[in-house]
Amino acid sequence: MSDGSLSQEEIDALLNGADASALGGAPAGAAAGGNSDAALQGFLGEAAGSVSSGLSGMLGGTVTLGAPQVSTTNQDGLVGQLPEQVVAVKADFSAGVPGEHLFILDEDTAKAIAALMNKEENIELDDMAMSVLGEVMNQMTSSIITAFSNKTGNNQVAAVPPQATHVPKAVVALPAGNFTQAEYSIDLGDGKQHAIREIYATPVSQAIATALSPQAAPAAGGAGGAKPAGNAGFAPAQGGMGSGGYGFGGPVNVQSVQYPNLTAGMSSQEAGNIGLILDVPMEVTVELGRTKKQIKEILSFGEGTIIELDKLAGEAVDILVNHKPIAKGEVVVIDENFGVRITDIVSPIERVQDN
Repeated sequence: MSDGSLSQEEIDALLNGADASALGGAPAGAAAGGNSDAALQGFLGEAAGSVSSGLSGMLGGTVTLGAPQVSTTNQDGLVGQLPEQVVAVKADFSAGVPGEHLFILDEDTAKAIAALMNKEENIELDDMAMSVLGEVMNQMTSSIITAFSNKTGNNQVAAVPPQATHVPKAVVALPAGNFTQAEYSIDLGDGKQHAIREIYATPVSQAIATALSPQAAPAAGGAGGAKPAGNAGFAPAQGGMGSGGYGFGGPVNVQSVQYPNLTAGMSSQEAGNIGLILDVPMEVTVELGRTKKQIKEILSFGEGTIIELDKLAGEAVDILVNHKPIAKGEVVVIDENFGVRITDIVSPIERVQDN
């Protein structure tokens, strides 16, 4: 290697994921991981603005997501940085680049987001809060996927509906071995510092970095067709120094393998197995109207008292599922029982504004 070029044997060793220490240098995975981290950090930093806009629209306030710091770590390294109790939101990629993907939030950040979404204070991290956090992280995932689609023109990636859990840090299901962590600072407008950690399994972050590279042409490995580590997508070079900074000193006959495209589609909500939750009971309530009274007025209530509500005669009633408005309807009578006929489905934006 005295002339600065790699021999064919050294190139083959790198493409097969061999330990570069045998070549007198650092481990191959370390350099590749650094390239992947840099590419992912640049992309996520560019996407932070659009992600902030999506979160602001959903939460009904100004939310600012900072450009993340991206690094390679492992379970021991990450767990040591976390508080004892966390909220983990699993949102694996199911198509395009299938693999593990999740978010980790500390309790204060999780409560602040859920409180902002529900427009209430002193919120508890119960099942309803977990549902809210899943929706918020789904919005964040969708915004990132959309930004990727806009940048690359690909449209195949999708993620499963997020599942949020409030658990001790030791039981969070993290990817095996090394993985990529993107740590964001997030301003929720409450004057406090908050953080969100986004975790990508190594194959996912490497595939994203490869797809973002303008010269991406990942090479097939040796026996078994092993994929090269990281963003070291060695395109067949015709001598000299390639755009990735790898000098081969002459033509190299390396066959490329095509990875699936990464893109965003709003199909992430449709990708999960809805059959798993079809038998979960939920409370459906029909609300005729509301009003506010002082305590002295409530204490004066008695038989025959008429309470005026905020609904006009003939106006549609609200239909709520687990206390969340989902539709409007009109009251009907069925076999001497009251019922309600659905006349309008509430849009997601209206649902947020009504809370």
